[in-house]
Amino acid sequence: MQKIKKITLVFFSPTGNTKAMVEAVGNRLAEKLGLPVEQDDFTLPAAHTAVRTYSAEDLVVFGVPTYAGRIPNKVLPFVQTLFKGNRAQAAAVVTFGNRSFDNSLSELHDELEKNGFSVLGAAAVVCHHAFAEVGIDRPNTADMEALAAFTDSVAEKLQIETGLLQSSITVRRNEALTAYYVPLGLDGKPVNFLKAKPATDTEKCDNCGVCAARCPMAAIDKNDVTSVPGTCIKCQACVFHCHTNAKYFDNELFLSHKAMLEQNYTRPAVSEFFV
Repeated sequence: MQKIKKITLVFFSPTGNTKAMVEAVGNRLAEKLGLPVEQDDFTLPAAHTAVRTYSAEDLVVFGVPTYAGRIPNKVLPFVQTLFKGNRAQAAAVVTFGNRSFDNSLSELHDELEKNGFSVLGAAAVVCHHAFAEVGIDRPNTADMEALAAFTDSVAEKLQIETGLLQSSITVRRNEALTAYYVPLGLDGKPVNFLKAKPATDTEKCDNCGVCAARCPMAAIDKNDVTSVPGTCIKCQACVFHCHTNAKYFDNELFLSHKAMLEQNYTRPAVSEFFV
């Protein structure tokens, strides 16, 4: 196997959960393998155009969050077009908010393989949901211990000196989910809140502009942060990063789905690992 010389941490992470899990894997691999680490955060619009090219000398830890059971639909084109593996080894990581990762991890695995990566391991880690009070204490100690054990298994694979490693993992998927998960309201019926956008409490807002600067889709008008002319993916970056708590969602259908999650998904979901 060609000697790996560098680890790159690649992630889309509006609120930081995915970044933290990718860092946990990547930093432990770096310690185990004695390799330098670089980061490639492709969350913000400025990182959505350049094509990255890797080689067999690279190890990539690639992470995205789960939206509606898959890679976020507005993020999927970036995953498909901006990253060229050229026989680089990879570990795939998704985070999910205590409901289910459904097909996000198998989709990430498949897209990386199509792009020329050899995926040696895949991890789905439970985190605090981005907009619902479920998975509040996740990832917990057990999650992190399991993630460390997963990382050690990937490191062991990388230390095999019998030629280029080929992916042989099978990632669990939800075969019943043929497209995206359809959000449900508190009454159990489907709800469509695609048009929901963040509102602004003008009494709290100090016009610092952080919400616009942190929006992955550049949806918020930087000159008038109360205006959201662009496409909102409900990632909660604006809410999470607002230091005055001025951003919030008041769309009734969105809030009904949030309430449904908090009513039906208090049970601890399980982080899963495939090596």
